[in-house]
Amino acid sequence: MLTLTNFSMQSPRFQISQERALAWLTDVHAQSESTKRTLSSEQRADFAARFSKLVKRCACGPDKIGARGHSVDLASKESEDHALYDVGRHPQGLGTVARSRLFAEVVDSYFETEYAEESTAPSELIHVTCTGYVAPSGAQRLVAKKDWGSATRVTHAYHMGCYAALPAIRIAAGSLGLPAALGPDNVLRRADIVHTELCTLHLDPSDHSMEQCVVQSLFGDGFIRYSVFDGSHIPGLSILSLSEDTLPDSTGSMGWSVGDFGMRMTLARDVPEKIAASLRPFVTALFRKANISVADNLGSTVFAVHPGGPKIIDHVRDTLALRNEQLQTSRNVLFEHGNMSSATLPHVWMRIVGAPEISVGTLVLSLAFGPGLTVCGGLFRKTRGSTAP
Repeated sequence: MLTLTNFSMQSPRFQISQERALAWLTDVHAQSESTKRTLSSEQRADFAARFSKLVKRCACGPDKIGARGHSVDLASKESEDHALYDVGRHPQGLGTVARSRLFAEVVDSYFETEYAEESTAPSELIHVTCTGYVAPSGAQRLVAKKDWGSATRVTHAYHMGCYAALPAIRIAAGSLGLPAALGPDNVLRRADIVHTELCTLHLDPSDHSMEQCVVQSLFGDGFIRYSVFDGSHIPGLSILSLSEDTLPDSTGSMGWSVGDFGMRMTLARDVPEKIAASLRPFVTALFRKANISVADNLGSTVFAVHPGGPKIIDHVRDTLALRNEQLQTSRNVLFEHGNMSSATLPHVWMRIVGAPEISVGTLVLSLAFGPGLTVCGGLFRKTRGSTAP
């Protein structure tokens, strides 16, 4: 039995309330438009007022997201980080080269800090991200610096988006079953999964569309690490079943592509409805794979749903006829962090593992969604304790 355990998260360097973040968005969009069109102060104020109305109508408000973390200082014009979105000179922000350089610097620093006190090499190190790519990666630089090259295999699980934590677990499970993953005395060692998502490197303040208003109000940065061990008596979440489905006729519903000014997300309005339509058979199949009755256990199962936005959680609740408390941990993570792409779901798992009110033996059903449209899921069981082995 494989178990998720040893969760460790780091907060991004800067935190900003959602109220302040939305005010910053309005200001940076107005400045960008003023730079492009050389607006008068009156015209700029008029544009800001109109964009503020769009934000109030379409953006995820402070009642749904309280705060988000950022790896660059968005709020201070005195900061060196302000250059990334110095729209007085560059209305779209700096280009992909500058954003990629900053991604590499932040991720390298995160890996170094996260593993500073770690003396035991993992047999597998899986780096998950969809917000930046550089070779050698932060994971490879860590392994080289620690001289773990003969002990640790690095795998990159990139560009899958919000659902990537579940395929990463599948990769870890497969890797740990290989002879090369066996340690001394033929004992399975651990696989580490590390998520580094810098979503806020990918704003284009010159794009004032409703779609981008929604996207830019949702995402924050997230960093988290956890391990996959062989054993059912380890505190964490034991893996009972995993599944994945790409929905038909849905490839245009969600996209994430590299552009000249960061990466760009496209998101159709009908995504929650398309996902909801597939959920009942998908969830039933997850329970069936684990030889567990969905009818007897759905009402007592805790749900770890990727909170892509408040509507996603609502649609899962309504489609499966769940109680609000079954999804509360997902709502809490969304409120405190926003959508951190692939790093979000592991934050939900970490809270469930550490929550004393969720008893040992509780079933945990996890769902996540991303481009494809892809629906991913895992059925877990909470194991004893809340501290790492």
